Order: sequence, then C-alpha cells, then structure tokens
Amino acid sequence: MILLTHAIVGAAAGRLVSNPLLSFALGFVSHFIIDAIPHWGYPLASVVSDEKSLIKKDMALNRKFIKDLILIGFDFSLGIILAIFIFQGRAGFINTSIPLIMGALGGVLPDALQFAYLKIRREPLITLEKIHLAVHTKEDYTTLSYGILSQIFVIIAAIIISKLIF
Repeated sequence: MILLTHAIVGAAAGRLVSNPLLSFALGFVSHFIIDAIPHWGYPLASVVSDEKSLIKKDMALNRKFIKDLILIGFDFSLGIILAIFIFQGRAGFINTSIPLIMGALGGVLPDALQFAYLKIRREPLITLEKIHLAVHTKEDYTTLSYGILSQIFVIIAAIIISKLIF
C-alpha cells in the first residue's frame, strides 16, 4: 500500500479511541492488516533488490534516493492532509485531534522502519522486517487498475467503518 492509504486507514483506526498512544498502536497494527491485501505500490528507484532473499535488499544513497525521498514525502504529506480533511473537515486543519494524527503516524511508521532496517540491520528492526515480509501480500500489482482500486476500496471501507463506529 502507498503511504496515503496507510495514513488514512491509520487515522480511521486511531480516531476510534481518545488515547494517543492507543491510537498510534491501532494505526501501527492497521498497517500490517492492510498490507496483506493485494495492492499496487510505486517502485523506488534507489532500492537494490536481492533476487534470492527479500530480507537482503538495500537502498542506495544516490540521486535516485533523493527522487525517492521527494516521492515518499509527497505521498506521506498528501496522506496526512487527506486524513485530516476526511475526518476533521476544513476546520480540522486548525483543530486536528491528536489521536487522529497519532493513528496516521502509526499507520505509516512500519514503512519508515523498513528504511531504517535497510541501513541499520539490528534488532528489533530485523524481526519487524521479517514480520512485515511475512504478512505482506505476495501479489503486488504493477498495473494501476486493480492495485489502485483495491486501495480505494480499503480507504472507503475504513472511512465508513470509522464513521459508523465513532
């Protein structure tokens, strides 16, 4: 899933409780749940894959990395902004609830920790990466059609469920 999807679903989960730490935890858990759904993800040009083992991939720190950072930053920012807009409305940019933001941040954190893993490769990042790879769908879609539609449906379902419960 792209960060936008993780942020919105994490915010939807996080807004269900008033405790910011619990909101963060719910967003964090939501990341792994929705990563199990087949989806599309944009390729990162700076990732160096190991055909034999996904756990051994790396990320080169070069010009491609800068472009990837810009893409990731846009994806992350748009996800946070849309989460606020969807759940708080226009006034939400001023009165945003902390649990909503904490849920969104928890929702995107596992992907940020994957980057940390690529550069540090120490516990608990090793175990977290193994969990991430184990639960992540093996059916990544490189076409926009089904992969993006699956994310749109996940976002809509999260919004509806969140608004029905809260």
